[in-house]
Amino acid sequence: MTTYLEEYKRKLITADKAAKMVESGDFVEYGMFATKPIEFDIALGKRVGELEKVAVRGTGTVLPIPEVIKNDPEQKSFQYFSWYFTALDRKACDFGLAVHCPFNYHEATMLAYNPDFSGSWADVWCAQVSPMDSAGCFNFGLGNSHNRGIALNSRVAIVEVNPNMPRCLGGSDEYIHIDEIDYIIEANNPIFTIPSMPEANDAETKIANYIMEEIHDGSCLQLGIGAMPNLIGNLIADSDLKDLGIQSEMFCDSMVKMYEKGRITNSRKNKDKFKSTYSFSMGSQETYNFLHDNPRCASMAVYDTNLPAAVAVNDNVVSINNILEIDLFSQVCSESFGLRQISGTGGQLDFVEGAFHSKGGKSFLAFSSTFKDKDGKMHSRIKPMLSPGAIVTVPRTVVQYVVSEYGMVSLKSKSIWGRAEALINIAHPDFRDDLLKAAREMKIWSRTNHIPF
Repeated sequence: MTTYLEEYKRKLITADKAAKMVESGDFVEYGMFATKPIEFDIALGKRVGELEKVAVRGTGTVLPIPEVIKNDPEQKSFQYFSWYFTALDRKACDFGLAVHCPFNYHEATMLAYNPDFSGSWADVWCAQVSPMDSAGCFNFGLGNSHNRGIALNSRVAIVEVNPNMPRCLGGSDEYIHIDEIDYIIEANNPIFTIPSMPEANDAETKIANYIMEEIHDGSCLQLGIGAMPNLIGNLIADSDLKDLGIQSEMFCDSMVKMYEKGRITNSRKNKDKFKSTYSFSMGSQETYNFLHDNPRCASMAVYDTNLPAAVAVNDNVVSINNILEIDLFSQVCSESFGLRQISGTGGQLDFVEGAFHSKGGKSFLAFSSTFKDKDGKMHSRIKPMLSPGAIVTVPRTVVQYVVSEYGMVSLKSKSIWGRAEALINIAHPDFRDDLLKAAREMKIWSRTNHIPF
Protein backbone atom coordinates (compact mmCIF):
# COMPACT_ATOMS: atom_id res chain seq x y z
CA MET A 1 0.00 0.00 0.00
CA THR A 2 2.93 2.34 0.65
CA THR A 3 3.90 2.12 -3.01
CA TYR A 4 0.38 3.06 -4.10
CA LEU A 5 0.26 5.99 -1.70
CA GLU A 6 3.52 7.33 -3.08
CA GLU A 7 2.23 6.98 -6.64
CA TYR A 8 -1.02 8.62 -5.56
CA LYS A 9 0.86 11.64 -4.23
CA ARG A 10 2.92 11.89 -7.44
CA LYS A 11 -0.18 11.91 -9.61
CA LEU A 12 -2.27 14.23 -7.41
CA ILE A 13 -2.78 17.64 -9.05
CA THR A 14 -5.26 20.50 -8.88
CA ALA A 15 -8.30 20.62 -11.13
CA ASP A 16 -6.91 23.72 -12.84
CA LYS A 17 -3.70 21.93 -13.70
CA ALA A 18 -5.65 18.91 -14.96
CA ALA A 19 -7.72 21.15 -17.22
CA LYS A 20 -4.48 22.48 -18.72
CA MET A 21 -3.97 19.00 -20.24
CA VAL A 22 -6.71 19.81 -22.75
CA GLU A 23 -5.48 21.23 -26.04
CA SER A 24 -7.32 22.97 -28.87
CA GLY A 25 -8.99 20.42 -31.15
CA ASP A 26 -9.18 17.77 -28.42
CA PHE A 27 -12.07 15.42 -27.71
CA VAL A 28 -12.83 15.32 -23.97
CA GLU A 29 -14.96 12.50 -22.57
CA TYR A 30 -16.80 12.98 -19.27
CA GLY A 31 -17.80 10.07 -17.07
CA MET A 32 -21.27 8.62 -17.55
CA PHE A 33 -24.36 9.76 -15.63
CA ALA A 34 -23.50 10.51 -11.97
CA THR A 35 -19.78 10.02 -12.63
CA LYS A 36 -19.62 13.25 -14.66
CA PRO A 37 -16.68 15.23 -13.21
CA ILE A 38 -17.46 18.46 -11.39
CA GLU A 39 -14.19 20.09 -10.33
CA PHE A 40 -12.50 19.25 -13.62
CA ASP A 41 -15.47 20.67 -15.55
CA ILE A 42 -15.37 23.90 -13.51
CA ALA A 43 -11.67 24.28 -14.27
CA LEU A 44 -12.13 23.49 -17.96
CA GLY A 45 -14.99 25.97 -18.17
CA LYS A 46 -12.61 28.73 -17.09
CA ARG A 47 -10.64 28.25 -20.28
CA VAL A 48 -13.27 29.76 -22.57
CA GLY A 49 -11.40 31.93 -25.08
CA GLU A 50 -8.08 30.13 -24.54
CA LEU A 51 -9.07 26.99 -26.45
CA GLU A 52 -10.61 26.39 -29.86
CA LYS A 53 -12.76 23.57 -31.24
CA VAL A 54 -12.79 21.38 -28.15
CA ALA A 55 -15.52 18.71 -28.20
CA VAL A 56 -16.82 17.59 -24.80
CA ARG A 57 -19.02 14.51 -24.61
CA GLY A 58 -21.10 13.09 -21.79
CA THR A 59 -23.68 10.32 -21.34
CA GLY A 60 -26.96 11.18 -19.66
CA THR A 61 -25.84 14.56 -18.32
CA VAL A 62 -26.94 15.34 -14.77
CA LEU A 63 -26.73 18.43 -12.56
CA PRO A 64 -24.81 20.59 -12.02
CA ILE A 65 -24.99 22.10 -15.51
CA PRO A 66 -21.60 21.59 -17.16
CA GLU A 67 -19.54 24.76 -17.01
CA VAL A 68 -18.35 24.14 -20.57
CA ILE A 69 -21.97 24.77 -21.59
CA LYS A 70 -22.86 27.50 -19.10
CA ASN A 71 -19.68 29.56 -19.56
CA ASP A 72 -19.60 29.31 -23.35
CA PRO A 73 -23.07 30.08 -24.79
CA GLU A 74 -21.47 31.38 -28.00
CA GLN A 75 -19.39 28.19 -28.31
CA LYS A 76 -16.13 30.05 -28.71
CA SER A 77 -14.20 27.12 -27.27
CA PHE A 78 -16.49 24.16 -26.59
CA GLN A 79 -19.17 22.09 -28.28
CA TYR A 80 -21.05 19.66 -26.03
CA PHE A 81 -22.24 16.22 -27.15
CA SER A 82 -24.24 13.55 -25.32
CA TRP A 83 -24.76 9.84 -25.95
CA TYR A 84 -28.09 9.85 -24.13
CA PHE A 85 -30.25 12.90 -23.58
CA THR A 86 -31.62 13.85 -20.18
CA ALA A 87 -33.80 16.88 -19.41
CA LEU A 88 -30.61 18.90 -19.06
CA ASP A 89 -29.29 17.77 -22.45
CA ARG A 90 -32.68 18.50 -24.07
CA LYS A 91 -32.74 22.04 -22.77
CA ALA A 92 -29.18 22.66 -23.91
CA CYS A 93 -30.06 21.26 -27.33
CA ASP A 94 -33.06 23.61 -27.57
CA PHE A 95 -30.54 26.48 -27.40
CA GLY A 96 -28.15 24.80 -29.84
CA LEU A 97 -25.68 24.01 -27.06
CA ALA A 98 -25.76 20.20 -27.17
CA VAL A 99 -25.75 17.59 -29.92
CA HIS A 100 -26.98 14.00 -29.70
CA CYS A 101 -24.77 11.01 -30.60
CA PRO A 102 -26.97 8.02 -31.62
CA PHE A 103 -25.93 4.50 -30.68
CA ASN A 104 -27.19 1.17 -29.35
CA TYR A 105 -26.00 1.16 -25.78
CA HIS A 106 -24.33 -2.28 -25.72
CA GLU A 107 -22.05 -1.15 -28.54
CA ALA A 108 -20.43 1.52 -26.35
CA THR A 109 -18.06 -0.98 -24.75
CA MET A 110 -17.21 -2.47 -28.15
CA LEU A 111 -16.41 0.95 -29.58
CA ALA A 112 -14.38 1.99 -26.55
CA TYR A 113 -12.05 -1.00 -26.83
CA ASN A 114 -11.88 -1.15 -30.63
CA PRO A 115 -8.71 0.54 -31.97
CA ASP A 116 -10.48 1.18 -35.28
CA PHE A 117 -12.63 3.74 -33.45
CA SER A 118 -9.89 5.27 -31.32
CA GLY A 119 -10.18 8.55 -33.22
CA SER A 120 -13.81 8.78 -32.16
CA TRP A 121 -13.00 8.59 -28.47
CA ALA A 122 -11.17 10.73 -25.99
CA ASP A 123 -7.94 12.65 -26.04
CA VAL A 124 -8.69 13.45 -22.40
CA TRP A 125 -11.00 11.39 -20.18
CA CYS A 126 -12.17 12.35 -16.68
CA ALA A 127 -14.73 10.74 -14.38
CA GLN A 128 -15.68 10.75 -10.72
CA VAL A 129 -14.62 7.60 -8.87
CA SER A 130 -14.65 6.27 -5.33
CA PRO A 131 -11.48 6.53 -3.19
CA MET A 132 -8.58 4.20 -3.96
CA ASP A 133 -8.68 0.82 -2.24
CA SER A 134 -5.79 -1.20 -0.80
CA ALA A 135 -5.14 -2.80 -4.20
CA GLY A 136 -4.64 0.59 -5.84
CA CYS A 137 -8.00 0.53 -7.64
CA PHE A 138 -10.57 3.28 -8.11
CA ASN A 139 -14.18 2.12 -8.51
CA PHE A 140 -16.49 3.67 -11.13
CA GLY A 141 -19.37 3.61 -8.67
CA LEU A 142 -22.72 4.56 -10.17
CA GLY A 143 -21.48 4.74 -13.76
CA ASN A 144 -19.58 1.68 -14.92
CA SER A 145 -21.07 1.76 -18.44
CA HIS A 146 -18.12 2.15 -20.85
CA ASN A 147 -15.83 4.27 -18.65
CA ARG A 148 -12.93 1.82 -18.44
CA GLY A 149 -12.52 1.25 -22.16
CA ILE A 150 -12.42 4.97 -22.92
CA ALA A 151 -10.01 5.65 -20.05
CA LEU A 152 -7.55 3.02 -21.27
CA ASN A 153 -7.62 4.36 -24.82
CA SER A 154 -7.36 8.06 -24.03
CA ARG A 155 -4.22 10.17 -24.33
CA VAL A 156 -4.70 11.48 -20.78
CA ALA A 157 -6.77 9.66 -18.13
CA ILE A 158 -7.83 11.64 -15.05
CA VAL A 159 -9.87 10.47 -12.06
CA GLU A 160 -11.77 12.84 -9.79
CA VAL A 161 -11.86 11.10 -6.42
CA ASN A 162 -15.04 11.71 -4.45
CA PRO A 163 -15.53 10.06 -1.02
CA ASN A 164 -19.31 10.31 -1.54
CA MET A 165 -19.26 7.97 -4.56
CA PRO A 166 -20.48 4.47 -3.60
CA ARG A 167 -18.16 1.58 -4.28
CA CYS A 168 -20.16 -0.74 -6.53
CA LEU A 169 -18.72 -4.23 -6.63
CA GLY A 170 -18.30 -6.13 -9.91
CA GLY A 171 -18.97 -7.56 -12.27
CA SER A 172 -16.75 -6.45 -15.07
CA ASP A 173 -14.87 -3.24 -15.83
CA GLU A 174 -15.94 -1.71 -12.51
CA TYR A 175 -12.50 -0.29 -11.69
CA ILE A 176 -9.37 1.36 -13.00
CA HIS A 177 -5.96 0.85 -11.39
CA ILE A 178 -3.68 3.70 -10.38
CA ASP A 179 -1.09 2.44 -12.89
CA GLU A 180 -3.67 2.94 -15.65
CA ILE A 181 -4.36 6.61 -14.97
CA ASP A 182 -2.24 9.72 -15.41
CA TYR A 183 -3.57 12.22 -12.87
CA ILE A 184 -5.74 12.43 -9.77
CA ILE A 185 -8.00 15.26 -8.62
CA GLU A 186 -9.56 15.25 -5.16
CA ALA A 187 -13.10 16.59 -4.62
CA ASN A 188 -15.95 16.29 -2.14
CA ASN A 189 -19.19 17.08 -3.96
CA PRO A 190 -22.66 15.63 -3.35
CA ILE A 191 -23.67 12.85 -5.75
CA PHE A 192 -26.62 13.56 -8.04
CA THR A 193 -29.93 12.02 -6.94
CA ILE A 194 -33.25 11.79 -8.77
CA PRO A 195 -36.28 13.47 -7.19
CA SER A 196 -39.15 11.17 -6.20
CA MET A 197 -41.32 9.96 -9.05
CA PRO A 198 -44.81 11.52 -9.30
CA GLU A 199 -47.85 9.47 -8.32
CA ALA A 200 -49.13 7.20 -11.10
CA ASN A 201 -52.29 8.27 -12.92
CA ASP A 202 -55.17 5.94 -13.84
CA ALA A 203 -53.79 5.16 -17.30
CA GLU A 204 -50.35 4.25 -15.95
CA THR A 205 -51.90 2.04 -13.26
CA LYS A 206 -53.96 0.14 -15.86
CA ILE A 207 -50.90 -0.37 -18.06
CA ALA A 208 -48.85 -1.61 -15.10
CA ASN A 209 -51.57 -4.10 -14.12
CA TYR A 210 -51.68 -5.56 -17.64
CA ILE A 211 -47.93 -6.16 -17.52
CA MET A 212 -48.01 -7.53 -13.97
CA GLU A 213 -50.17 -10.43 -15.21
CA GLU A 214 -47.27 -11.49 -17.46
CA ILE A 215 -44.60 -11.57 -14.72
CA HIS A 216 -44.18 -14.90 -12.96
CA ASP A 217 -41.98 -16.49 -10.30
CA GLY A 218 -38.41 -16.69 -11.56
CA SER A 219 -38.74 -13.92 -14.17
CA CYS A 220 -35.54 -11.97 -14.90
CA LEU A 221 -36.36 -8.26 -15.02
CA GLN A 222 -35.12 -5.29 -16.98
CA LEU A 223 -36.76 -2.02 -15.99
CA GLY A 224 -36.13 0.98 -18.21
CA ILE A 225 -35.82 4.62 -17.26
CA GLY A 226 -38.96 6.48 -16.21
CA ALA A 227 -42.04 6.47 -14.02
CA MET A 228 -43.76 3.46 -15.60
CA PRO A 229 -40.98 0.88 -15.08
CA ASN A 230 -40.46 2.18 -11.54
CA LEU A 231 -44.22 1.88 -10.85
CA ILE A 232 -44.17 -1.75 -11.97
CA GLY A 233 -41.18 -2.39 -9.74
CA ASN A 234 -43.12 -1.04 -6.76
CA LEU A 235 -46.12 -3.25 -7.64
CA ILE A 236 -43.80 -6.25 -7.82
CA ALA A 237 -42.43 -5.38 -4.37
CA ASP A 238 -45.97 -5.49 -2.97
CA SER A 239 -46.87 -8.74 -4.79
CA ASP A 240 -46.27 -12.35 -3.79
CA LEU A 241 -43.84 -13.05 -6.65
CA LYS A 242 -40.64 -14.85 -5.69
CA ASP A 243 -37.18 -15.76 -6.96
CA LEU A 244 -37.01 -12.86 -9.38
CA GLY A 245 -33.76 -11.88 -11.06
CA ILE A 246 -32.33 -8.59 -12.30
CA GLN A 247 -30.33 -7.95 -15.46
CA SER A 248 -30.83 -4.31 -16.34
CA GLU A 249 -28.76 -1.45 -17.66
CA MET A 250 -30.09 0.71 -14.80
CA PHE A 251 -30.48 -0.14 -11.13
CA CYS A 252 -33.45 1.90 -9.91
CA ASP A 253 -35.14 2.71 -6.59
CA SER A 254 -37.91 0.12 -6.89
CA MET A 255 -35.30 -2.65 -7.01
CA VAL A 256 -34.28 -1.83 -3.45
CA LYS A 257 -37.91 -2.24 -2.39
CA MET A 258 -38.07 -5.58 -4.20
CA TYR A 259 -35.01 -6.73 -2.27
CA GLU A 260 -36.45 -5.54 1.03
CA LYS A 261 -39.68 -7.48 0.38
CA GLY A 262 -37.75 -10.63 -0.53
CA ARG A 263 -38.80 -10.72 -4.20
CA ILE A 264 -35.27 -10.84 -5.64
CA THR A 265 -32.96 -13.80 -5.18
CA ASN A 266 -31.48 -14.22 -8.68
CA SER A 267 -31.51 -17.95 -7.93
CA ARG A 268 -33.06 -18.91 -11.27
CA LYS A 269 -30.70 -16.95 -13.48
CA ASN A 270 -28.49 -18.96 -15.82
CA LYS A 271 -25.83 -16.23 -15.89
CA ASP A 272 -24.53 -14.31 -12.86
CA LYS A 273 -26.55 -16.48 -10.53
CA PHE A 274 -27.49 -14.87 -7.19
CA LYS A 275 -26.40 -11.41 -8.38
CA SER A 276 -28.37 -8.45 -9.78
CA THR A 277 -26.38 -7.18 -12.74
CA TYR A 278 -26.53 -3.56 -13.91
CA SER A 279 -24.33 -0.95 -15.60
CA PHE A 280 -25.32 2.32 -13.93
CA SER A 281 -27.66 3.68 -11.32
CA MET A 282 -29.58 6.89 -10.87
CA GLY A 283 -31.93 7.16 -7.94
CA SER A 284 -32.16 8.13 -4.30
CA GLN A 285 -29.43 8.22 -1.69
CA GLU A 286 -31.10 5.15 -0.16
CA THR A 287 -30.45 3.24 -3.39
CA TYR A 288 -26.82 4.40 -3.48
CA ASN A 289 -26.36 3.29 0.11
CA PHE A 290 -27.83 -0.11 -0.79
CA LEU A 291 -25.39 -0.59 -3.67
CA HIS A 292 -22.28 0.43 -1.70
CA ASP A 293 -20.11 -2.65 -1.07
CA ASN A 294 -23.10 -4.94 -1.71
CA PRO A 295 -21.92 -8.33 -3.04
CA ARG A 296 -25.48 -9.26 -4.11
CA CYS A 297 -25.24 -6.67 -6.89
CA ALA A 298 -22.70 -6.65 -9.72
CA SER A 299 -21.67 -3.52 -11.62
CA MET A 300 -20.80 -4.41 -15.19
CA ALA A 301 -19.69 -2.94 -18.49
CA VAL A 302 -22.76 -2.20 -20.58
CA TYR A 303 -21.72 -4.84 -23.12
CA ASP A 304 -22.22 -7.52 -20.46
CA THR A 305 -25.64 -6.28 -19.36
CA ASN A 306 -27.10 -5.19 -22.70
CA LEU A 307 -25.73 -7.37 -25.48
CA PRO A 308 -28.91 -9.10 -26.73
CA ALA A 309 -27.18 -12.49 -26.71
CA ALA A 310 -26.12 -11.96 -23.07
CA VAL A 311 -29.67 -10.98 -22.12
CA ALA A 312 -31.07 -14.09 -23.84
CA VAL A 313 -28.83 -16.43 -21.81
CA ASN A 314 -31.27 -16.03 -18.92
CA ASP A 315 -34.73 -17.60 -19.17
CA ASN A 316 -38.01 -15.73 -18.77
CA VAL A 317 -36.57 -12.25 -19.28
CA VAL A 318 -39.19 -9.51 -18.91
CA SER A 319 -38.17 -6.19 -20.45
CA ILE A 320 -40.30 -3.10 -19.73
CA ASN A 321 -39.71 0.26 -21.43
CA ASN A 322 -41.58 3.47 -22.25
CA ILE A 323 -42.23 4.76 -25.75
CA LEU A 324 -43.39 8.13 -27.10
CA GLU A 325 -45.37 7.09 -30.17
CA ILE A 326 -46.06 4.21 -32.56
CA ASP A 327 -47.49 4.22 -36.06
CA LEU A 328 -49.90 1.80 -37.73
CA PHE A 329 -46.96 0.03 -39.36
CA SER A 330 -45.79 -0.64 -35.75
CA GLN A 331 -42.64 1.46 -36.00
CA VAL A 332 -41.76 2.76 -32.54
CA CYS A 333 -40.29 6.14 -31.61
CA SER A 334 -39.05 6.38 -28.04
CA GLU A 335 -36.56 9.20 -28.28
CA SER A 336 -37.88 12.27 -30.08
CA PHE A 337 -40.92 14.49 -30.45
CA GLY A 338 -40.61 15.08 -34.16
CA LEU A 339 -37.24 16.74 -34.65
CA ARG A 340 -36.72 17.47 -30.95
CA GLN A 341 -34.41 14.93 -29.34
CA ILE A 342 -35.88 13.80 -26.01
CA SER A 343 -33.67 10.91 -24.89
CA GLY A 344 -31.88 8.30 -27.01
CA THR A 345 -32.03 4.71 -28.17
CA GLY A 346 -30.10 3.74 -25.07
CA GLY A 347 -30.61 0.06 -24.31
CA GLN A 348 -34.24 -0.19 -25.39
CA LEU A 349 -33.56 -2.03 -28.64
CA ASP A 350 -30.95 -4.21 -26.90
CA PHE A 351 -33.48 -5.52 -24.41
CA VAL A 352 -36.41 -5.77 -26.83
CA GLU A 353 -34.29 -8.15 -28.91
CA GLY A 354 -32.69 -9.92 -25.96
CA ALA A 355 -35.97 -10.58 -24.15
CA PHE A 356 -37.63 -12.05 -27.24
CA HIS A 357 -34.71 -14.46 -27.75
CA SER A 358 -34.79 -15.50 -24.09
CA LYS A 359 -36.56 -18.81 -23.44
CA GLY A 360 -40.00 -17.74 -22.19
CA GLY A 361 -39.00 -14.07 -22.46
CA LYS A 362 -41.22 -11.11 -23.30
CA SER A 363 -40.59 -7.45 -24.06
CA PHE A 364 -43.20 -4.78 -23.32
CA LEU A 365 -43.31 -1.30 -24.80
CA ALA A 366 -45.67 0.80 -22.71
CA PHE A 367 -47.37 4.15 -23.30
CA SER A 368 -50.47 6.10 -22.36
CA SER A 369 -52.66 6.33 -25.47
CA THR A 370 -52.80 10.14 -25.54
CA PHE A 371 -50.96 13.27 -24.46
CA LYS A 372 -51.88 16.94 -24.25
CA ASP A 373 -49.91 19.72 -25.90
CA LYS A 374 -49.10 23.04 -24.23
CA ASP A 375 -52.52 24.39 -25.28
CA GLY A 376 -54.34 21.48 -23.66
CA LYS A 377 -55.28 19.77 -26.92
CA MET A 378 -55.27 15.96 -26.79
CA HIS A 379 -53.28 13.91 -29.32
CA SER A 380 -53.03 10.19 -29.96
CA ARG A 381 -49.69 8.45 -29.45
CA ILE A 382 -50.82 5.90 -32.03
CA LYS A 383 -50.50 7.62 -35.40
CA PRO A 384 -51.05 6.63 -39.04
CA MET A 385 -47.37 7.38 -39.61
CA LEU A 386 -44.73 8.64 -37.20
CA SER A 387 -44.57 12.40 -36.77
CA PRO A 388 -42.30 14.12 -39.32
CA GLY A 389 -38.76 13.88 -38.02
CA ALA A 390 -39.55 11.20 -35.43
CA ILE A 391 -36.77 8.67 -34.98
CA VAL A 392 -37.41 4.93 -35.33
CA THR A 393 -36.04 3.49 -32.09
CA VAL A 394 -37.48 -0.01 -32.47
CA PRO A 395 -38.12 -1.31 -36.00
CA ARG A 396 -41.48 -2.93 -36.65
CA THR A 397 -39.84 -6.31 -37.19
CA VAL A 398 -38.58 -6.37 -33.60
CA VAL A 399 -41.65 -5.14 -31.67
CA GLN A 400 -43.31 -7.77 -29.47
CA TYR A 401 -45.86 -6.63 -26.85
CA VAL A 402 -47.32 -3.12 -26.96
CA VAL A 403 -49.39 -1.88 -24.03
CA SER A 404 -51.70 1.12 -23.51
CA GLU A 405 -54.40 1.66 -20.91
CA TYR A 406 -56.84 0.12 -23.42
CA GLY A 407 -55.12 -3.23 -23.66
CA MET A 408 -52.07 -5.25 -24.59
CA VAL A 409 -51.29 -6.80 -27.98
CA SER A 410 -48.48 -8.94 -29.35
CA LEU A 411 -47.45 -7.86 -32.84
CA LYS A 412 -45.08 -10.74 -33.53
CA SER A 413 -46.12 -12.82 -36.57
CA LYS A 414 -48.92 -10.38 -37.49
CA SER A 415 -49.35 -9.03 -41.01
CA ILE A 416 -49.37 -5.32 -41.79
CA TRP A 417 -53.17 -5.45 -41.68
CA GLY A 418 -53.13 -7.36 -38.40
CA ARG A 419 -50.78 -4.88 -36.78
CA ALA A 420 -52.90 -1.91 -37.82
CA GLU A 421 -56.04 -3.52 -36.41
CA ALA A 422 -54.37 -4.52 -33.15
CA LEU A 423 -53.02 -1.01 -32.59
CA ILE A 424 -56.33 0.67 -33.40
CA ASN A 425 -57.97 -1.59 -30.81
CA ILE A 426 -55.73 -0.22 -28.03
CA ALA A 427 -55.95 3.43 -29.16
CA HIS A 428 -58.06 5.97 -27.31
CA PRO A 429 -61.69 5.52 -28.49
CA ASP A 430 -61.87 9.16 -29.64
CA PHE A 431 -59.17 8.49 -32.26
CA ARG A 432 -60.12 5.03 -33.53
CA ASP A 433 -62.36 6.16 -36.40
CA ASP A 434 -59.70 8.52 -37.74
CA LEU A 435 -57.06 5.81 -37.47
CA LEU A 436 -59.32 3.35 -39.26
CA LYS A 437 -59.93 5.86 -42.07
CA ALA A 438 -56.19 6.49 -42.37
CA ALA A 439 -55.46 2.74 -42.45
CA ARG A 440 -57.89 2.32 -45.36
CA GLU A 441 -56.35 5.22 -47.26
CA MET A 442 -52.89 3.74 -46.67
CA LYS A 443 -54.14 0.35 -47.95
CA ILE A 444 -53.25 -1.45 -44.72
CA TRP A 445 -56.85 -2.33 -43.94
CA SER A 446 -59.41 -4.49 -45.75
CA ARG A 447 -62.64 -6.32 -45.14
CA THR A 448 -60.58 -9.40 -44.22
CA ASN A 449 -59.07 -7.68 -41.20
CA HIS A 450 -61.21 -9.75 -38.86
CA ILE A 451 -58.86 -12.65 -39.59
CA PRO A 452 -56.68 -12.88 -36.43
CA PHE A 453 -53.30 -12.31 -38.07
